[in-house]
Amino acid sequence: MVKLGIIQTTSYKSNEQAIEKMVEILTKLGKRETEIICLPEQWLADSLISNLEQTFREFIKIAKEYSMTIIPGAFYGKRLGKYVIYSPVIGPNGEIIGEQRKIHPFDYENKLVQPGSKTVVFKTSCKFGIIICYDMVFAEVARSLTLKGAEVLFSPSRIVKTGIHPWHLYVTVRALENRIPILAANIESKRFGGKSTIVDLYEKDGIVIPRRVELNGQSAKSVDFDLSKYKEIRRKRFVDFRKFS
Repeated sequence: MVKLGIIQTTSYKSNEQAIEKMVEILTKLGKRETEIICLPEQWLADSLISNLEQTFREFIKIAKEYSMTIIPGAFYGKRLGKYVIYSPVIGPNGEIIGEQRKIHPFDYENKLVQPGSKTVVFKTSCKFGIIICYDMVFAEVARSLTLKGAEVLFSPSRIVKTGIHPWHLYVTVRALENRIPILAANIESKRFGGKSTIVDLYEKDGIVIPRRVELNGQSAKSVDFDLSKYKEIRRKRFVDFRKFS
């Protein structure tokens, strides 16, 4: 069993205020032995991060203290002189172990950032992949991560209120398509609709059925997963796939 979770944030006037509150929540999750936790996309007041280690120094301390992997969200950053949107991963030893870049910038983001070009699977308490917000729309992203060995998918997201229903559909369908649980974190504010969701799957009479929970307000939820139960239904799903033109 592995305990996985998400945090739903609200909007804050400053990065310092936001991080201070998240430190409280992360500490509680650490004490509950949560092993991997994910926050939303661009939940900070200023989402351009110039010094990752400095900005998230308290997160790094918590990760190390509780042997917890923290996906602190997704942010703007500069790589080789160009702006990108990326999701860093803080490993259980308190080190930055890598990042997933946003492959499909949304709308205006196309004018601001360079898109990512590959999916990355990380391994700490389990093998996991990261799907940043709009990347969830494109089935190939989740499929690529699953075929590369991911056992669970996390999605730092920033979904407006009118987009919540289709977002939930996309997350649920990606879980069903790939026979994999997905934990998707969102912001709840005047503009963004919250309702972060965890999609689990169970089998009944040979049919795989999704089971989804939602978060309300600024809150966190962690769930125990037996990831081994997905292996066989995932194997059957990909064996059934046929190439076509």
